[in-house]
Amino acid sequence: MLIVVGLDLAGVENRPTGFCTLEEWNVKTCVVYEDRELIEKIRETKPKLVAIDAPLSLPTGRKSIDERTGTHLRECDRELLRRRIKFFPVTLGPMRKLTSRGIKLRKTLESMNFDVIEVYPGGAQDILGIPRKQKGLDKLGGGLKKLKIKGIVKAMSGDELDAITCAYVGKLFLEGKTLTYGSDDQTIMMPSS
Repeated sequence: MLIVVGLDLAGVENRPTGFCTLEEWNVKTCVVYEDRELIEKIRETKPKLVAIDAPLSLPTGRKSIDERTGTHLRECDRELLRRRIKFFPVTLGPMRKLTSRGIKLRKTLESMNFDVIEVYPGGAQDILGIPRKQKGLDKLGGGLKKLKIKGIVKAMSGDELDAITCAYVGKLFLEGKTLTYGSDDQTIMMPSS
């Protein structure tokens, strides 16, 4: 069975990270906090792919997220702008912590031989024609159910529903049904339709 893990990563470990395991069309979700817990759950799950909602790279020319330069957008961010998909740049306030955590987690997982991609559930939901969580969790859950995803329940948090979206985009990626926004290591995978 093909297993994909989706993570709606929080910027810091004391905030909830949505964790989803997608096997075929069935999802199991939970909320985790610490990186060691995330890594252990991924190791136990043995996924084919980990799809993370967090910036996993810096803009070209930046050596660190804390460096002060005029460069705030990655190539994939510019593609989101061209397509009129709303997002927060990696250098904006709280996004700095999320970017640092995402890059560190990516390096750790890749060193363990896991394949990792960056995804953006809000943008994916826009492309798929389903409501973002800000429109209501019931509406987002209903939209995900229309995609034939099984295991969605009313008690799921917005973080868990976004993690499901991440895993779904990961599944589409493995099936060759995504577009790559950006190039090299500055990429976000998005549904092709």
